[in-house]
Amino acid sequence: MTLHTQALVLRVRAFGESDRIVHLLTPEWGRVTVIAKGARRSRKRFPGTLDLFNQLAVHLERRRPQHMPRLEAGRLLEPFPALRAHPARFALACYLVELLDRLATEAAAGGLYRVAVESLHATARLEPHARLQTLLELRLLDALGLRPELRRCVRCGREVAGTALVFHIGEGGPLCASCETPETGAALRIHLGTLRALEHGLALPLERLDRLRLVGTSLAEARALLARFQRFHVGVECRSERFLSQTLRESRLETP
Repeated sequence: MTLHTQALVLRVRAFGESDRIVHLLTPEWGRVTVIAKGARRSRKRFPGTLDLFNQLAVHLERRRPQHMPRLEAGRLLEPFPALRAHPARFALACYLVELLDRLATEAAAGGLYRVAVESLHATARLEPHARLQTLLELRLLDALGLRPELRRCVRCGREVAGTALVFHIGEGGPLCASCETPETGAALRIHLGTLRALEHGLALPLERLDRLRLVGTSLAEARALLARFQRFHVGVECRSERFLSQTLRESRLETP
């Protein structure tokens, strides 16, 4: 099978004496692991293309179903230079592509690829801070089909109301006053305004994400919600997350 398509480079590692294993995100095949023959030995075959974040036009060959596809050619479309020029942008982009590399599957369709590319463009353009991390992370989880429920009670389906709510981590969403019980476990207290802000962030065009007010207590609640939700339901703790948190603190850009 031959495929000519676009791809994002999620991860690259050396293989043998002359090859590289490359993790790509594509519109047609989702996340796919390919082998780039001779990529370490020859600088002419893939000149400046097999770098993290790069958006490529690629030619892939899957000769047998049980064999790893081969990357026959790659042409650089977008290198995202702004991501490499700023420590906080670089750290946020590393976090996003690690999420994609660990959570995306071959079943992921083109919608995830589009959201991934848009997220890297937003990271390159907007001021990197914890608010942007939260909103982009939520959008990726949404594109992966893994986002939390934000509007309706996960037990009865009614729209939640009130000021302070219980968010049930295990059940993946808020509980209304009627469904909340004293023995509710794995729960997080959260304000309705925080859930509404996250829902609004999903609907906003990416170029307007920096206008969303998600600060102070609401931002802290949103970060806690996503961290606990992701660890419970996805079971993934990204290695780049600590690097990102430290970089945001050092750059003092996490506070809008």
